[in-house]
Amino acid sequence: MTIHREGYKTIALTTLLVGLLNLSIFWFWGSSLMWLCSLILIITVGLWLFIISFFRIPTRQYTRGDDKVVSPCDGKVVVIEETTDPEYFKDKRIQVSIFMSPANVHVNRNPVSGNVVYNQYHKGKYLVAWHPKSSTENERHSVVIKTGNTEILVKQIAGALAKRIVNYLQVGEQVTQGEEMGFIKFGSRVDLLLPVGTQINVSLNEVVKGGVSIIATL
Repeated sequence: MTIHREGYKTIALTTLLVGLLNLSIFWFWGSSLMWLCSLILIITVGLWLFIISFFRIPTRQYTRGDDKVVSPCDGKVVVIEETTDPEYFKDKRIQVSIFMSPANVHVNRNPVSGNVVYNQYHKGKYLVAWHPKSSTENERHSVVIKTGNTEILVKQIAGALAKRIVNYLQVGEQVTQGEEMGFIKFGSRVDLLLPVGTQINVSLNEVVKGGVSIIATL
């Protein structure tokens, strides 16, 4: 396991704050309120460990396959439905949405290999990530990857806590399935928009792993 670069500043700041807070508390109240100082130490160290775990990158064997669409993130499948895409395709698509809790790995990965043909950031609201309107009203970043003759839209969506979406891709770039495409801080969601008729290999409430679980077969 390694730590993602997006977490370096956050972890450094958290380490400094936790250290200064506990040093101050033990300095002033260590002799008279040791139980309280110890309790605060346990709570703050627990928070520090949680922050570190949030930016973790676990070691995995990633799935590869030209006809496979792998999960772009860790989380739980919360939506599988036919919808109309108003942004890029302007027609009906199959939407698969994956909710990432704060405890999940939050690296986002390319679901397929191919060429980036569209990349657009949208300002928006911060509704909870499982809200039906979060796909169209929340802060989000949309990317379309063309693989063969098929185009797939990947939408990184901010949640109530996640207010910073990072996307590393550029239009014209050739990307590889399973490699990093971005990062979303804290609870958030990723939508996949697939062609109607695509074989979906997951079910509602199924837990998936980014770069490993096969969401669909083209």
